[in-house]
Amino acid sequence: MASGVVNIRRDVDDKFYRYRMPILTTKIEGKGNGIKTVVPNMSDVARALSRPPTYTTKFFGCELGAQTSFDEKNDRYIVNGAHDANRLRELLDVFIDKFVLCKSCKNPETELVIIKTGRVEDIIRDCKACGERTGVDMRHKVTTFILKNPPVKVKKGKNKNTGDAAGGVGGGGSGSPGEVNGENGEAHDAHGAESDDELTKKIKAEAAELNDDAALTKAGWSADTSPEAVKQRIEALEGSMAAATLAGDDEGSDEDGNSPYAVLGRWIEENRDEDTKAYAVAIYKKAEELGIEKKHRTLPILVPALFTEDIVLEIPKYAPLLIKMVTSEKHQKSLLGGIERLVGIVHPELLPVVPKVLMELYQIDVIEEEVITQWGTHVSRKFVDKETSKRVRKASEPFLKWLEEADDDDDEDEE
Repeated sequence: MASGVVNIRRDVDDKFYRYRMPILTTKIEGKGNGIKTVVPNMSDVARALSRPPTYTTKFFGCELGAQTSFDEKNDRYIVNGAHDANRLRELLDVFIDKFVLCKSCKNPETELVIIKTGRVEDIIRDCKACGERTGVDMRHKVTTFILKNPPVKVKKGKNKNTGDAAGGVGGGGSGSPGEVNGENGEAHDAHGAESDDELTKKIKAEAAELNDDAALTKAGWSADTSPEAVKQRIEALEGSMAAATLAGDDEGSDEDGNSPYAVLGRWIEENRDEDTKAYAVAIYKKAEELGIEKKHRTLPILVPALFTEDIVLEIPKYAPLLIKMVTSEKHQKSLLGGIERLVGIVHPELLPVVPKVLMELYQIDVIEEEVITQWGTHVSRKFVDKETSKRVRKASEPFLKWLEEADDDDDEDEE
């Protein structure tokens, strides 16, 4: 029986590709007319795709012209007949292409949404990566099953599985508003609740309401955004990092500039490359060389050195690197500490876009709901001074409010 994990897109040969799934395994049971193929890890595979295991099983049956059955309580998913594992893996690739990958960006971070227009029902892939929404081929037989068994909205950030595609993925489509929206012009999921796309628009709107000048004045910042000023703030930050977090660390102090953390920070600044993919790989290799690629203390140094004032656009580009390096709750807290340093010290003009920054990190699943909620309600002097910590958390309030409202919506759906 095969084991291990593979890229969800098996045509992608990239060790940093973040979207992974278990290799589909099969087991032949019975004989004669009663022979059947059981898929023991169908639930794990489906979870990685953020799709119900019944969808993939039914898809196999439609493609093979075979009867299917599922016993969800006992986690048994069966396709009648004897079927080769490689053949089912090929069919799984077809399912992923048709019902998971975004047609626009080919990213698997999608959710299936059922849209009703009059008496007509359509299934679309709502992409959380690029924002596009694309329809699926409604001629396929499995769409009838999906319409009769609509997807259940899963609360994000709960029961996160490091072996899946960052705890849930999905894909979107582009269609005009007339193709995507319902009669009232608003997007809704199968249960009538607002889609995540609408909630995202809400938080972006609230974040936009934070006037740059007013927010910075209230925060007490008069930010000089010239390259020279930014460089001075970075140097000042590097000089204070040891006292803030790394004092007494077994890798040494930053005060003399010789610790591996300080070395990595300088290397990132001095070797910036427009090829973000190659740059990310090089950064990870440098961290490996310094022996700190798995250290949570690396992140408060990496973030202010790596990201610029365009951090909202840069986060998706460096998502594979962040996912590779953020592997625990402690790492998540250190990542947020790096964000505090970046927007609180190096680029204080970014305070009004803190909600957007947090949204991007949340969307790529490097921070969990519980961690960000605790961070947002507990001021800390671990990474920056207390006043700066307060300012950053104050700026994050629209995102925290959105999280709370999303939880309330989920609780209502479950009742």
